[in-house]
Amino acid sequence: MADATRIVLRTAEPKALGEALGMMLGSRLNRATINGARAALHLGPDEWLVVAPPGEASALLAAGARAAAIASVVDVSHRSVTIPVAGPHAVEMLNAFIALDLAEVAFPAGMCTRTLFGKAEVILWRTGVDAFRLDVWRSFSPYVLGCLAEAGREFGEPLFAPPAESPLLAAKPREV
Repeated sequence: MADATRIVLRTAEPKALGEALGMMLGSRLNRATINGARAALHLGPDEWLVVAPPGEASALLAAGARAAAIASVVDVSHRSVTIPVAGPHAVEMLNAFIALDLAEVAFPAGMCTRTLFGKAEVILWRTGVDAFRLDVWRSFSPYVLGCLAEAGREFGEPLFAPPAESPLLAAKPREV
């Protein structure tokens, strides 16, 4: 079972698609909109990644099919894993491999983006002042975890592993 439901949405009609899904799709690029236990990450002009608890894919796909909007609604739940990174050195550990300004003023809580982590494409979402979630393709997760372990050595932080079967939004990031 996937650690979370992940649905990629592509549409020029976000209001109609959001109504069909029972959630709001935000209009601000690179921002997450929280809808109860679901989140919609606005990653491009016509693209959102919906993150929801495991097991919601069928309901979201069915609702998307009934939408009064032209849309692509694709389940990518098994493609990625979520790696939570949190704690007082989270920004420094991420910036060892991400060339973005992750200072809170430049990348505040609720901001999200698709970027590179070293050589791996990731979706980075800041969920709190010192808390981030990385969505990483499964095949790249050992590389990303190894890089985080290396970055953590500078701070004497131990390597951590995300809970294997926990819902994304319910899992609490471990301190690193």
